[in-house]
Amino acid sequence: MDAATVLLSDSEIHSPEGNPQGTSLPGDEALLDAYSAAVTRAVERVSPAVVKIDVRKAGRGHGGSGSGFVFTPDGLVMTNSHVVHDAGDIRLTFADGQKVSATLVGDDPDTDSAVLRADAAILTPAFLGQSRNLKVGQLAIAVGNPYGFQFTVTAGVVSALGRSMRAASGRMMDEIIQTDAALNPGNSGGPLVNSQGEVIGINTATIQPAQGICFAIGIDTAKFVASELLRHGRVRRSWIGIAGQNVPLPRRLVYEYKLTTDMAILVNEVYPESPAALAGLRAGDIIVGFGAKAIGGIDELHRLLTAEAANQATQLMILRGVERRELRIVPLPKES
Repeated sequence: MDAATVLLSDSEIHSPEGNPQGTSLPGDEALLDAYSAAVTRAVERVSPAVVKIDVRKAGRGHGGSGSGFVFTPDGLVMTNSHVVHDAGDIRLTFADGQKVSATLVGDDPDTDSAVLRADAAILTPAFLGQSRNLKVGQLAIAVGNPYGFQFTVTAGVVSALGRSMRAASGRMMDEIIQTDAALNPGNSGGPLVNSQGEVIGINTATIQPAQGICFAIGIDTAKFVASELLRHGRVRRSWIGIAGQNVPLPRRLVYEYKLTTDMAILVNEVYPESPAALAGLRAGDIIVGFGAKAIGGIDELHRLLTAEAANQATQLMILRGVERRELRIVPLPKES
C-alpha cells in the first residue's frame, strides 16, 4: 500500500463525502435524533404553561425573579415559596410574551412550595405526572428563566431519588429529586418534566460551585401541598421529628411479616426531644406502618400526619434489623 492510498483512506474516514462506500453511522444518528425528538416534544408540550415570575417584596422597592408553571385552566400557578414569599407585587410573563399580574394564594416554606393565581382568561396548563414512579437514569428536562434569560431549556437525567435537604424554614425536606439538568438562579419554581412533557418536579436548588448537582421537589409532594393551600391557605400538619428516605424492602421480610408494601421509610435522623425520640425511634430504623396504615414512603406518612393526628397516641410499626417492633408515638401540631 503506497502513501497516497494511505492518505486517501484517512481522508475517507474523516470526510463522509470522501467515503466511496457511503458508510455512515445510522445507529448513532437515529439515537441522537430520537433523543432530540423526545426533548423537543416534551418542551413543546409544557412550554405554554411556563411563566417567568418577577416579584417586588412588600415594603421594599426591589425584588427578584424566578419561574413557575400553570397547572389549572383557570390560572393557578405552582412555584417555589422562596420566589414569592412576602411578595407585594407579582408579574407573570409567558413564553409568547403575554404579561399578567398574579396574587399569592399561599406558600409553604417547609416544602418550598407556593401557589399563585394569574389574572388571566383560560390558560393552557401543564400535565402533572407522578414522582413516586421515577427511575434513576430516566430523562429529565428543566425549563425556566435563569438569570433573566427567558424560557431556557436544559436536559439531563434523574441522578438520584429520595434525597433530603433543609428548607429555609429549617425543616428537612424529604423525597427530593436530584438531577444533572443544569439549573441556575431564576430556574427556581420552574418545571422538571419527563420525556412525555409531564411535570415530575419543581426545580428548587443547586449546590454551588458544584456542577450537575441540582434538586427538585417531587410533584407528588407539591400536589399535596397545593391542595392544602387551596383549601386552608396553609398546610395543616402534625410532625414526629425525623428525616428519612424511601427504600425497598427485602422480599423475605415482606413475606415473613406479611407486609402489604415492598417500600418503606429508612430513618436517617431523629430530632432531639421530638415525638420520634420520645417514642424510642432510632436512625437506621425502617418505618413500615403508622396506625392501621401500611407506609410505603415519605409522602404517604406526610399525608397521614394531618392536623387531626396531633396529640393522638398512635402505633408506629418499624423494622429494627430483621426484628419487627411497635412503638407508641404521639405526633405534635406543626404550623406552617
